Amino acid sequence: MTTFLRASFKSVALITLLSSSLSMNAYAYDKAKLFDAFLAIVMIKGYTSDGSMAYGSGVVIAPGQVITNCHIMRQTKEPWVARGEDTFTISSVKADRYHDMCLVTVENLPLKPATIGSINQLSKGSPIVSIGHSSANPSPLTGIGKVRAVYPFNDGLVISGTARFSMGASGSGMFDEQGRLIGINTFKSPGRNAYFFALPIEWLKKVEQLPEEKQFPITGKTFWEESEQDKPYFMQVVQPELNNEWDKLLAVAKRWSQVEPNNCEAWYEMGYAYEMTDQTALAKQAYQTALKLNPQHTEAIYHLGLMAAKNGDAAGLKGYQQTLATLDEDLAATLSQTQICQTDCKATQ
Repeated sequence: MTTFLRASFKSVALITLLSSSLSMNAYAYDKAKLFDAFLAIVMIKGYTSDGSMAYGSGVVIAPGQVITNCHIMRQTKEPWVARGEDTFTISSVKADRYHDMCLVTVENLPLKPATIGSINQLSKGSPIVSIGHSSANPSPLTGIGKVRAVYPFNDGLVISGTARFSMGASGSGMFDEQGRLIGINTFKSPGRNAYFFALPIEWLKKVEQLPEEKQFPITGKTFWEESEQDKPYFMQVVQPELNNEWDKLLAVAKRWSQVEPNNCEAWYEMGYAYEMTDQTALAKQAYQTALKLNPQHTEAIYHLGLMAAKNGDAAGLKGYQQTLATLDEDLAATLSQTQICQTDCKATQ
């Protein structure tokens, strides 16, 4: 019976992955390796005190070991790992509560581990695939997107991507186009136009050094649950940007750039806030600073291209279009549709 169930899961997984891959054609996705990544995803479940089910996702990263988020095990005294109808006992956990990474040891888990990669091998705009049990779907769902930004934080790079996931996918995997695990999908901003964040797989090394625990549920607040003023700056800019609160965004970005003057994202956010408040000269300076820190910052290039068009600078626009074409084809295509200003152009210098 178990053999049949595993075979059935592989069939469903293949169908799900192939249906998602219809949008993969623009990039060199390795579907075979992504299929292996797909099969490394598991569900983590447990009954709560009121008899309801708590659930999340996890990724097999070594024989008998699954990496996941700690916060999904806060409401259950006896979590377990599930693959289809098969269940496996969790015997212990190593928990980094603040960073929300838990490594669970699972008895008799017969699943192949995912291949470990690194966000350091990618750049802004690189393709990514998120795979997890969104909405408690029994077969993992895939989300296709790109790296939106990376943020240095506590000896790692927290990843913001455009590959969507929903409740139930906490603890799931973010993979590169070669099926290598680069992050653990963990939290998103509120609202329809949410930003999605993954923890760096590099944090796993520190989790592996922690002592084993056998008591559940897991308690403790994470960094992303801190009060607004105590959250990392890359989180503080999200809501003002989504809510079009440009003065607030500018204030946060200024503080961020003072604390982290070499962070290109801080300067990009400042430039965006200046641009949206019609302070175009200051916006241009901030974007150019972001580009000095990261010459491949595609969004800064894009906005400088928009400014060049608005200023009637055809040569400048063409240069930004050519640069962007080598980094992000989609964004370059959007910029290529921008019309150059012919009369009554507003100066950006």
